[in-house]
Amino acid sequence: MRQFGELEAVIMDRLWEWGRPVLVREVVDDLRRDRPLAYTTVMTVMENLHRKGWLRREREGRAWRYEPTSSRSAYTAALMNDALGTSADRRTALAHFVLQMSPHDVNLLQQALDQVRGQAPSLPERSQAPSLPERSQAPSLPERSQAPSLPDQGQASRPPE
Repeated sequence: MRQFGELEAVIMDRLWEWGRPVLVREVVDDLRRDRPLAYTTVMTVMENLHRKGWLRREREGRAWRYEPTSSRSAYTAALMNDALGTSADRRTALAHFVLQMSPHDVNLLQQALDQVRGQAPSLPERSQAPSLPERSQAPSLPERSQAPSLPDQGQASRPPE
């Protein structure tokens, strides 16, 4: 999966923010407050997002109403998963990632892991979710302030497709 282009990202941000199906005209009118854009440009980008599976649409008269097919969180998770997939050593890549996180984000990650493990039921179910090791089996990472630098695995990251 590749990251959204600039206009795609702006359009998706608006649609996620609004949380309802919208006409191309509504998006054009909103975007024109910041920059001049042709109706056909926005329509083409939204059709492309539909073709790529990011938007669904329903006919309303001669126009289409568009809405996202998934959440912003699902998009972010897919980007993170793709980035992780560029590493031959996923454990080290994850360790580097965690060591760069703020204490707040580490806490959020721990909460998410607890939820997936079934300790708190507030994340949506995943089909065919792999079982995660219990906390006692998971390798421990050093405290942030005492973290040694991890060896670089020499894995070059791939450019976005």
